[in-house]
Amino acid sequence: MIKSRLGTVLREKGVRITDLIEKSRLSRGTIFRIQRDETISSCTLGTLEDIARILGVQIRDLFEEV
Repeated sequence: MIKSRLGTVLREKGVRITDLIEKSRLSRGTIFRIQRDETISSCTLGTLEDIARILGVQIRDLFEEV
């Protein structure tokens, strides 16, 4: 199972979720679902790349296996 670390990374980087939504141009629902683990395992590589680039982290930093 894959667990999202998006909320943790946002806090560590001091980025508000609304800022990520605006910069990524992803829907609010998509970002919230990723944060709640509902879709991170089915995100496209492009989506994960965009989020990671905006946050200045590696893609692997956005999730962990549990």
